This record gives sequence, C-alpha cells and structure tokens, in this order.
Amino acid sequence: MRITELLNAGRKIFSFEFYPPKTEEDARRLFDSARELKALNPDFVSVTNSSSGATPYRTVALSGVLKAELGLETVAHLTCVAHTRAEINDICLRLKAMGIKNILALRGDIHNHEGAPVKREYNYAAQLVADLKKSGDFSIGGACYPEKHPEAETLDADIDRLKEKVDAGAEYLITQLFFANDFYFRFLDKTAAAGINIPILPGLMPLTGYKQLENLTKLMKVSVPDVVRAGLERWAGDKENLFKFSVDYASVQARELLEKGAPGLHLYTLNRSRAAIDILKNVKARV
Repeated sequence: MRITELLNAGRKIFSFEFYPPKTEEDARRLFDSARELKALNPDFVSVTNSSSGATPYRTVALSGVLKAELGLETVAHLTCVAHTRAEINDICLRLKAMGIKNILALRGDIHNHEGAPVKREYNYAAQLVADLKKSGDFSIGGACYPEKHPEAETLDADIDRLKEKVDAGAEYLITQLFFANDFYFRFLDKTAAAGINIPILPGLMPLTGYKQLENLTKLMKVSVPDVVRAGLERWAGDKENLFKFSVDYASVQARELLEKGAPGLHLYTLNRSRAAIDILKNVKARV
C-alpha cells in the first residue's frame, strides 16, 4: 500500500525506522526487534540508506526482506549525494521488483560522504523527487527539519527549499527528531503559510545517554530542553530509571502531538524495540 493511501484514510498512523545491520549480531537484534514491533501493527517501517554510496543495496535487501518475510509495509530511503542517475534507476528497478511502492527521497548527509567517490548528479533532494515522480511508480516522501536544516541560514530559507521539494512531487514529510513540541507546531504554521499542505509526520526518539545527546547537538543541531538534560544527569548511573524517564518524556510529547492534530508518529528505533513498544503502548490506546 502507498503511504499516501494510509495518510488519507483519516486515522492516526504509526511507523518505525530501522537501519541496515553491519554484523551478524546487529542483524539478529534488528530482526528480533522487527518481529516484536510487528505485533503492534505498525502502518509502515522505513529503512535508512547511508549517503556514502558504499552499500545502497543493503537498504534494498533489508526493505525486501521486511516486506516479504514479515509482511511489513516498507519505505526505502534513497539518498542522492553519491549516486548517478543510472544507479538511482537501478535501485528503483530492484525496489519495484520487490513490490516496494514507497521511497523517502533524501539528499543525504554530506559528512557521511567523506572518503567515497564523488559522482553526484543531484544537488538537492527536490531533483531526485522530480525524477522519481516521472516514473509514476512510487509514493514519495521527504524529510524536514522543524528547527531548520543544520546547513540552512534560517528556518524561512529552509522552508523555501522544502517548498521546492513539495512542488517537485513529495507527498508527505517526516520530521527530524525534536524534543520540544513547540518547534513542530511553529513549523506547521510556517509551512502552511508557505503553501505546503501535505501531511507532516513528527519523528520522535527517546534519549538514552550523554553520548547520544552529544551526537544530536553537534551533528544535527537539535535543541535539548533543560528538563531533558536534568533527567539525563539525574539518572546517568541508573539505566532502568534513565530508560523510564526518557520513555515517559517521549510519551508525553507523543500524546500532545496526537491530541493537537499530528497525523501520527514516526519512531526512530535505533534497531531496538523496547522503547518504541513502551511509547506506543502509552499512547495508542488514547487515539
């Protein structure tokens, strides 16, 4: 099923994100998590794609396995910073052969591209969206950044670029994670004013420690409220209470988002199931 059909069905939708495993142990954990999360009847799962260009077919293969063996509706991420149009076309042919109808079209992170051969034929995700749209075979989503893309000068400038992506054919958007819902609601107001009227799914992920916090703030430029920092400090030596704090915080976020009109939730799982299961259980019975 196309994601646009799910979004147009008039109910809240729930989804999870996975990344392709690199080791046998990673693979075991991923599939254990996927089976546990399948029991919650997610509307779809997405599979990330490294922007290095080195292993694009891991995304294709994992997307196919999750769909064929577990019956999960799958969205394959497709980055364009390290691919030629011919390579993009080949990847799309493989996805079509597997019956995958959904792609999240991304530019990709430039910092992940270091060391890989430079062969870009796209400068922006909008160009990839336009090419995918011509095929007519996929439901196409895109990424967005409630606090602005780290490389954008301003939020308004970032929304202008986002409008180009939507005009090229993106049918829905999934946000970068955020920890203060005001960012999401302000973003909705600004995108609507810019003429962007497609569904925008909020992306959430509970923090599990300071290392994760440092990665988010340095690379992604995500703001972290004082209450979250205080919780991380308070429970730094207590894994169970830190986990509970993080899940409870994300659950409160999720409930408010849904109650105020968000079309659903996209949970970043880091290939683990426990937090996502607890968050969804906390909110799903109320929608």
